[in-house]
Amino acid sequence: MSKITEIFQDEKAFIGFLTAGDPSKEKTIEFILAMDSAGADLIEIGIPFSDPIAEGPVIQDANLRALSKGINTDDIFDLVIDVRKKSNIPLVFLTYINPVFYYGYEKFFKKCKDVGINGIVIPDLPYEEKGEISKIAKIYDVDIISLIAPTSKDRIRMIAKDATGFIYLVSSMGVTGVRSKIKTDLEEIIGEIRNVTDVPIAVGFGINTPKQAKNISKIADGVIVGSAIVKLIEEYGNDSKDHLKDYIYRMKNATRV
Repeated sequence: MSKITEIFQDEKAFIGFLTAGDPSKEKTIEFILAMDSAGADLIEIGIPFSDPIAEGPVIQDANLRALSKGINTDDIFDLVIDVRKKSNIPLVFLTYINPVFYYGYEKFFKKCKDVGINGIVIPDLPYEEKGEISKIAKIYDVDIISLIAPTSKDRIRMIAKDATGFIYLVSSMGVTGVRSKIKTDLEEIIGEIRNVTDVPIAVGFGINTPKQAKNISKIADGVIVGSAIVKLIEEYGNDSKDHLKDYIYRMKNATRV
């Protein structure tokens, strides 16, 4: 069992996302540690990219802010090293295939293992092309997290059968961002997934309130929150730490259904 899968064994998981380098490398380290201390079970670290096609305006803007400070992939590996001096929380990169390809697959995944990255989410990597990196990632004990959107049942089952770590179930079609209502029949999709795998399922895209987190936790194994966290960092900048801790604490408590 991978370190990622372990977090789902005893209770519902809360997964938080932030963009590396927003507002700075040093503050990203501080915020990750704050999220850990507030109860997050896993943290996704976004590698800034100039064309993040799965992201809404909030995370797109965070990418641009981080890139304007000159942060690069090596800087992000370095900040993970600093996080690992104080925390063993599972960490997952969220990035796009271009930066990984440019860095070099072998070099990238070896570096992930060396610094303590446990998984990776690549929204623009089609299932049909996953084999391009899956063997290398497996050598270095990095789970490739499968994304499943509200699409056809046949495709859901095909992707689910091959999943490792956890399954990232996209709550709604479209890009990331806060939503007041989630209209997708998640219960039906989760049922389809569980017909073919017992890999944990975490739901993301649009979740931002404790009520939403509580409702999702009744049917899924975990909740993923990104835009709401990034928006707090946008609003409070260098002074985000306490606001993040309060928000994560409330959201994690809501998953204890």
